[in-house]
Amino acid sequence: MKTILILGGSGFIGQALYKELNRYYKTNGTYYSQKHLSSNQQFHYWDVRQPEHLHQLLDRVRPKLIISALKGPFDQLLSVHKKLCVYIQESDCRLMWFSTVHVFDTFRHFPSYEHDKTLSESLYGRYQIKIENEILKLPVAKRVIVRMPMIFGQNSPRIQKIDRKIHAKDFIEVFPNTVLNANSILFFRRQVHYLINQQCSGIYHLGSSNLVTHEELMKSIIERRHLQAPKLKQVYTSNALRYLALLPKQNRLPDHLYPTIEDILEEVDLLRRNVI
Repeated sequence: MKTILILGGSGFIGQALYKELNRYYKTNGTYYSQKHLSSNQQFHYWDVRQPEHLHQLLDRVRPKLIISALKGPFDQLLSVHKKLCVYIQESDCRLMWFSTVHVFDTFRHFPSYEHDKTLSESLYGRYQIKIENEILKLPVAKRVIVRMPMIFGQNSPRIQKIDRKIHAKDFIEVFPNTVLNANSILFFRRQVHYLINQQCSGIYHLGSSNLVTHEELMKSIIERRHLQAPKLKQVYTSNALRYLALLPKQNRLPDHLYPTIEDILEEVDLLRRNVI
């Protein structure tokens, strides 16, 4: 059975993937602040700020696939992924890294595809590009770069932030001129599982198949989840439409694995009714 190690396994995405993959693979994860996971023998304590301990963890688990869902200080993340790339080069192992749409946040006039040039005006996006560039030095068969838009789902940070704003009767910032796509954690789990099962390599854009403005998306989520009209603060970053969307062109998954915006909104409905 293939051994998988999820770095950042205690986070929102990491925990969702652990639940998805654990039934089919020998799946391990790392945690830092979630101390209750110490009783789970498949979870290992590790601090991203101590990259020197990474090789000890890898020698103990001996994964065939490392999934990086790490969060933390940008400099430390870059250092960790440089060490991971050295390990991957020397081992019978592959690396899957979760990047985001922000590697394209300088481009405004069109959606971004897998092999478009990356360029970012944000610190967040620039560090992600640096990590991507390190990973792209690996042989193609040993790397998967997954770029993500906003992801919604049970206990997702974005849903929690919306809930806090609504309960505080605070305004929620929306960007009427920003066109984007999104994803749900249920579809994202299935997409990643497919990539692993099919031994896919390369760059993949995992988002919804259609686009929507940020204002329309947020308004629909709030109305469905809280059954009330939201208090919105409109923020205009430019006079023209700005695209912050990821679409696949060459590396496409089967069509049924891509959600629509309506699929994501239906998942929000299920969350409200505590079905999921």
